[in-house]
Amino acid sequence: MALPTRGHVIIETTVGELDIELWSKETPKTCRNFIALAMEGYYDGVIFHRVVPDFLVQTGDRTGTGGGGESFYGEPFEDEIHPRLRYAHRGLVGMANNGVKDSNDSQFFFTLDRADELHGKHTLFGRCVGDTIFNVMKIGSMELDDDGRPLYPPKIKTIRIIDNPFEDIVPRITAAEKRAQHRAREQVQREREEEVRRKGAKKDTKLLSFQDDENGEEEPVVFKKKAIVRPDLVDNSEQLAVSINPDLTKQSSSSEIPTLKSHSELERENKNTDEKTAKPKKKESDSNSSVVGLREKYAKEQATAETERQQQISKLEKEIRKLDSKRAGGNSSDSEGDHKKKKAKRSYLEEELAKYEKTRGLKSKKDGKRKARDEGDVLAKMNAFKSKLKGSFLDDDEETPELETLEMKDVSGTNETIGGENAESAMEVDTDTGFLSHKLSFPKGNDEEVAKAERDYEVIDPRQRSARAKEEERERKKHARPKDGRRGYRR
Repeated sequence: MALPTRGHVIIETTVGELDIELWSKETPKTCRNFIALAMEGYYDGVIFHRVVPDFLVQTGDRTGTGGGGESFYGEPFEDEIHPRLRYAHRGLVGMANNGVKDSNDSQFFFTLDRADELHGKHTLFGRCVGDTIFNVMKIGSMELDDDGRPLYPPKIKTIRIIDNPFEDIVPRITAAEKRAQHRAREQVQREREEEVRRKGAKKDTKLLSFQDDENGEEEPVVFKKKAIVRPDLVDNSEQLAVSINPDLTKQSSSSEIPTLKSHSELERENKNTDEKTAKPKKKESDSNSSVVGLREKYAKEQATAETERQQQISKLEKEIRKLDSKRAGGNSSDSEGDHKKKKAKRSYLEEELAKYEKTRGLKSKKDGKRKARDEGDVLAKMNAFKSKLKGSFLDDDEETPELETLEMKDVSGTNETIGGENAESAMEVDTDTGFLSHKLSFPKGNDEEVAKAERDYEVIDPRQRSARAKEEERERKKHARPKDGRRGYRR
């Protein structure tokens, strides 16, 4: 029988809750260390870093490597081995050490099965109770890597203390304060990273900014674009003015004045632009021709697909007409030809039934010849016999000679049918028809039978039989006692 516990905590994990009861009386130092670390929030966010199938699951290391951990006392503390606490089944909670004696810190484990090899080596300080043991088994059945670590390790969210057997514990820092410090550290780290990013970032003058800059106003960006001149679209080709689009430029300190170009300069520029645009035009023409070819190919494919679809539709309509004609009873010539070519296969059962139909009816042998009779004769004889039975119950006491004559005629007719025209003269004829009018009746008064049954009926009770045997044994021992008062049986 397990020892009584004092101390109760609930470990909230990503796979569910783990309800833990503590043996704080048998292992006070270990339980105090565990509860103090839980009050400080040390186990919050810690993963289950090790799983050994059918043996144990281990956690309690903030580094997640299995080589870290610290105790509430500031240094590793000694083992607390109790002789009545043994690793006899699954769901037990024990302390994990560094491989040597008295080296406990913050890591602990849950057993998944009986573990006799852990007796006397690891402190056993709690057990998992209730249905939460199945959450421990769920952790033990997770997918592992080559090092025995879960691929997707579960995590401890927090530990709620339900029953604290050590009310004098003063945590170095509470879990709420620790979470606040953690959030503050994260905020400071984010601000530092943001400041470094702002200092090291280069200013991109090509991008428009809708936010005021700390250093001052940005210089206006001037977009430069070459003028496009088409002399063939202008009436006066001698004088062409190059105009600048005011939307593409912004005002600057020095304003630009449009200049005039001569006709020869404009022709020279046009030649250069024509040479540059000659190759792209050829590419465009080739692409246009390829597009036309693709369109023609696509149109042909569409046409062939449409014809195939029409052929399939006509084929289906033809098959539907054939099925309709078969249902109506008028098979087409094609179906008749197929029916002639393909003969229906008959099963073994149908063949046996056909043989039975050929040899149906009773058969009799005479002079080595077998003659089949029609079943109609048998039915006629059965009906005649039925009428005899009905006639025999009309009057039980009166025997009419007419009935006997009718019976003789029927019997003689039957004999003639059985034997044929040349019946045997020496065949015996059964003329006793008294059994036809026999009735089964019972006497109304059955007092004698009841009395006989009560007299012959005997109830055998095995208890009475054993009591009777005991009584006989007692009488036998009483008669077997010696008369002189000595003990023992008389020989």
